[in-house]
Amino acid sequence: MMTDSEILKIHNALKTGSLSCSDLIAGKIGAIQKSSNNTANFLLEEMALKMASAVDNKIKKGEEIGVLEGVPFGLKDVYMLQGFNASGSSRFLKNYISPYTATAIKKLLDAGAIPLVKENCDCFGHGSTSENTFFGPVKNALDENLVAGGSSGGSAVNVAKGFTAFSIGGDTGGSIRQPAAFNRVYGLKPTYGRISRFGLMAYASSTDCVGPIARSLEDIRIITNVMSGKDSGDSTTIDSVPISDSIFYEEAADNEFCLGYYKSFIENENIEEKIKRDFYDMIGKIRKKGIEVKELEFFDTNVLVSTYYVLAMAETASNLARLDGTSYGERLVGEGIKDDYAFTRSENFTDETKRRIVGGTQVLSHGYSEGIYKKAKILLREIQSKFQSDFSEVNLIISPVTPNSTPQIGESLKDPLLMYLSDAYTVGFSLGGLPTLTCPFGQGIQLTAGKNKEALILKFANYLKSII
Repeated sequence: MMTDSEILKIHNALKTGSLSCSDLIAGKIGAIQKSSNNTANFLLEEMALKMASAVDNKIKKGEEIGVLEGVPFGLKDVYMLQGFNASGSSRFLKNYISPYTATAIKKLLDAGAIPLVKENCDCFGHGSTSENTFFGPVKNALDENLVAGGSSGGSAVNVAKGFTAFSIGGDTGGSIRQPAAFNRVYGLKPTYGRISRFGLMAYASSTDCVGPIARSLEDIRIITNVMSGKDSGDSTTIDSVPISDSIFYEEAADNEFCLGYYKSFIENENIEEKIKRDFYDMIGKIRKKGIEVKELEFFDTNVLVSTYYVLAMAETASNLARLDGTSYGERLVGEGIKDDYAFTRSENFTDETKRRIVGGTQVLSHGYSEGIYKKAKILLREIQSKFQSDFSEVNLIISPVTPNSTPQIGESLKDPLLMYLSDAYTVGFSLGGLPTLTCPFGQGIQLTAGKNKEALILKFANYLKSII
């Protein structure tokens, strides 16, 4: 057993009777209620306690329980959970009730995990700080004057504070990885298609990913395995091989790890000196262990950010067209039907969401799509081709998660461009559909591998713990 696994600790405590599931769940809910971090949009207290009682009764009867049975988790408030609110942290959907359950969440429920909370996040995933939310900003787990990161800020804070054993975030351009870094926990954006997106509110469908946030690598492995697999509800899903726990115990073979890093990320005028210095110190420690680390050339970070936001804004403008107060959401009445639509959308969407809809509509409009959107699609193919070339030279790419330290609450709202640029090191891997893990070393380190190579990432992350 990996001693730092919260899931396995809870599982063993429940099995031996040293902990009752009802007490565990009641304690976690109480901690969330007392917290000033503002992580919860909706608590699932009644459902959670009912499930906990069923686990306790099962144990009393001497029946076996699964490894996730009775383990409390949180889910970002962009996931469907039948019969419960799914607001996307928006005013628009504040009273919306899910008619079904997302595939990834259903798999966790089928395994016996207990959902505690729908977690606060940037509205519809639009943001990098979890301040752009109808429910008020999420506060960082380590310092409440700082942002939690976004958009899965509530999910990362709940894990860091121990309110949940793990949480399920959503990552489009860094929305799991960046808040995981800001709150010093692990966060995985898996290979695109490994985990079904069915039941996840769409932001940018071509890069949206479901992924776990947890305090240990073993927990990341367990949760990823449970949620992975093809799904008839999501045609982009792919077959994947389960990740064995042997990766944490077997000795690495000679030359198993060959790392690369992008010079354009590190020799960048926007990176803070401490993050740059700490990164080079880590590279030095890795090389001292005899592991080859190559310097690679890549696209300028401004190109990556521009390409990502052109495509993401175009897709979100399309995806959010359905929110007009007729089919979904709260309808506001004007002087006529056209006025109804305008009034409903202008009042219910946040400034940041409106920015992204307007930007997306513009790049798709006649006279702009040729010069902006289609150019971004060409750059996307070039970026993906470059990744293929790079992974013929190395099998892992290491990078900082962000170029800057965690901002103060309110700071990023003054300058949206600064917020977009904070995604400079995460969006490229999203465009490539590549698995990427945030590790809580320093300000946060990203490990990226080729598609379906999550096992390699987790194995090296475990090795990295021993030398940092």
